[in-house]
Amino acid sequence: MINFNDLYLEPLSIDGYAKLRNGLIQQTKFFEKKKEYTPEYVDKRYNSYGELSVRMSYLRLGFLLGALDKPVRRILDVGYGNGDFLNVSKDFLPECCGFEVNGYCIPEGCEFIRDIYEEEFDVVCFFDVLEHFDNIYDIKKLNTKYIYISVPECHFISEDWFEHWKHRRPDEHLWHFRKDSLEAFMGEIGYSLLAYSDVEDAIRKPEDHLSNILSGVFKKI
Repeated sequence: MINFNDLYLEPLSIDGYAKLRNGLIQQTKFFEKKKEYTPEYVDKRYNSYGELSVRMSYLRLGFLLGALDKPVRRILDVGYGNGDFLNVSKDFLPECCGFEVNGYCIPEGCEFIRDIYEEEFDVVCFFDVLEHFDNIYDIKKLNTKYIYISVPECHFISEDWFEHWKHRRPDEHLWHFRKDSLEAFMGEIGYSLLAYSDVEDAIRKPEDHLSNILSGVFKKI
């Protein structure tokens, strides 16, 4: 078990947040109630993109396959949302699996996984998901060669910037990542960086000069 108190470097002046020694920022307490990920949440979060969601799935798959040094046979999408990435991937990959807590049915031709830590996969994907985990260190238990992560990129220019950042969503986004902190965290759980990209910014446009979504592919050491 991880004792987060041993990992803290310092609390932030913003109530309920602390920075770990590896640079990760964690929301350390709930202010109201943790977000519930219902089908209605998915409708608002993903289906609002319309056809752009499918295009983004192709971008994600293209970046993944370009970053890897071997073919992919079995892939798992954790938190598959409306299923667009699985629907795209099943046309190219032999076995496409998914895990979801919101009640959305998995796309036809894909396999629903009840315990993501029980089975073996070539790649496990976390698209806009890892920041919602209570304990991100749990993913060390995955039986996979590669992990693909996309998260909002927290540049953390200052505490004032962070306090007003659009992706700081208390009780929903519990973790915040920069390139260096994500790479440091993945190193702690036994994975090395293969490639970084801001490929999703082609769809999810930044509102300022800073990159919006950080994507990384990591290989088990």
